[in-house]
Amino acid sequence: MPDTTITNKAASFAVVSGKGGVGKTNLALNLGYALHRGGHRVLLMDCDLGLANLDVLLGLTPEKNLQDLLVDGANPADVVVPIEAGGFDFLPSASGVPELIDLDEDVQGLLFERLNALIGGYDFLLLDLGAGISRTVLRFAAMTRERMVVITPEPTSLTDGYAMIKVMLTSHGVRDFNVVVNMAASPEEGRRSFERLHAACAKFLGLDIKYCGAVRTDPAVPRAVIRQTPLLKLAPGSDAGRDILQIAVRMKRMRDADLPEIGAQSGLAPNAGPGAQ
Repeated sequence: MPDTTITNKAASFAVVSGKGGVGKTNLALNLGYALHRGGHRVLLMDCDLGLANLDVLLGLTPEKNLQDLLVDGANPADVVVPIEAGGFDFLPSASGVPELIDLDEDVQGLLFERLNALIGGYDFLLLDLGAGISRTVLRFAAMTRERMVVITPEPTSLTDGYAMIKVMLTSHGVRDFNVVVNMAASPEEGRRSFERLHAACAKFLGLDIKYCGAVRTDPAVPRAVIRQTPLLKLAPGSDAGRDILQIAVRMKRMRDADLPEIGAQSGLAPNAGPGAQ
């Protein structure tokens, strides 16, 4: 199983969730927008293969998608769709294409082999992955330098988030996880939700997961979704917008800390299996 070591200066983040309906895709979009506003080049990749919806959130109808890249050998640069001028771009996937749902390791390797040169021109690569613990989701999540696990304060979300972390640890040897609590009533509720997940991971898995912050429930979020506009473009001063900006600052610090190592790497490095993170 390959483990991504992105060329040049791109810091790769997989945005994942154990449970659907936690606002993961919307969060990935707005984190990308926040990082771009901070002066960074960002590539947002829709990896919810077969059930893509980032294009819907953006109100876009891409002419090409990952299916063209994998099946027809399209040039990656021809598949990229600009979201904002100056380096905030989007790699769309396809909806209702069964063969994309469960990619084998060879096809995944081929995909990133074709994308490596393109990815190297960005500061951040964000993978918006499907919810759950399918093989494709787990493989993609294991290929990035960082994983952001999105949960909500609901007990089912905490349970499913724990399950995803456990499977990633046992099947891929991944030990580094960053948690974002979405749809929190307050910063305090977000912190409490994280602490419950942290306690379970520490006790049963021996993991010290990290807290990236909470995003408060905000009426501006559904308004932005209905208008197919990023929240940070429509209402940057909203509670949720300010929370997302703070998380983006933490992501920038993570990239800055990793930059010497990122710059020394080249291509996709193999993962020896469990424990080889």
